[in-house]
Amino acid sequence: MFKFILIILLLAVLLLMAMVLFFPEKIMEFTRRSLRRRGGLVQKSITVEGRVWPYLEGGNFSKPVLILIHGFSGEKDNWAMLAPELKQDFHIIIPDLPGFGQNERRSDMGFDNDSQTRRFHAFVKAMGLKRPHLAGNSMGGWIALRYAMEFPDELSSLILLDSAGVLGAVDSELQSLAADETYNPLTMTDLSDSDRFLSFVMHKPPRIPAPLKPAFHADALAYRDQLNDIFWIIAREMRDGPLNDRLHQVRAPTLIIWGRQDRVIDVSSVAALQAGIPHAQAVILDDIGHLPMIEAPKDTAAAIKDFIRHS
Repeated sequence: MFKFILIILLLAVLLLMAMVLFFPEKIMEFTRRSLRRRGGLVQKSITVEGRVWPYLEGGNFSKPVLILIHGFSGEKDNWAMLAPELKQDFHIIIPDLPGFGQNERRSDMGFDNDSQTRRFHAFVKAMGLKRPHLAGNSMGGWIALRYAMEFPDELSSLILLDSAGVLGAVDSELQSLAADETYNPLTMTDLSDSDRFLSFVMHKPPRIPAPLKPAFHADALAYRDQLNDIFWIIAREMRDGPLNDRLHQVRAPTLIIWGRQDRVIDVSSVAALQAGIPHAQAVILDDIGHLPMIEAPKDTAAAIKDFIRHS
């Protein structure tokens, strides 16, 4: 019996290795579906202003609505590891923004913050969502921040995770590297750039097996040039038009969550946000980079639930 079990285990390992080597896309799709299932998320879509918005929806439909907005080069499944920690407490909605994921990716639609915020507001209205809680990471945080300024009566709370849109006292590593507008640290050149890229956005990135890298980075490589163009639109707007002087316009209760080791947007931005947004609370996570919802989903979810419970 013991030998039989060992043989079965060996065959299972060999089968898994064969799947990884010969069917990496199947492995990635299985992983994506498994994560969605754990979070109780189902993919849906809605047409807004002639554009189809894919989104994930799940959680507890009797609880308050929490919308999650992904960052630059991200997509809706960036939140799939956080969803299981929130599904009992919130009705969760996670869209793909125009230009990313499965949303429309026309290069001529305009990717400035004002345009994306207007489009996102149209999505919220089309969904019929009344005063949702709104959380955004990086570029998504910038959109959420602008939304809170433009539509102050339409939010219950604002949650910013390593948010763009505000300049801190210290330049981030990304700001320094991109200062002369010749190098974009968030664009992958090819698969050999994978480890550098993941280490830049996460403090302790997972190891991606080599056979899975083509499937894991397929989107980033397929849309590399377009993503690079969008990056420079965002970077220049961040440099020339940060929202520091408008932060007092935010009236929604605000929580700031940040990774202390963030190389993309320096943790000094937390102080700038707290100085400008009345009564804003902050949680800084040690040994975490730019993606706390992926790197520390339990701690991130605990901070969100505690904040909304007491706000």
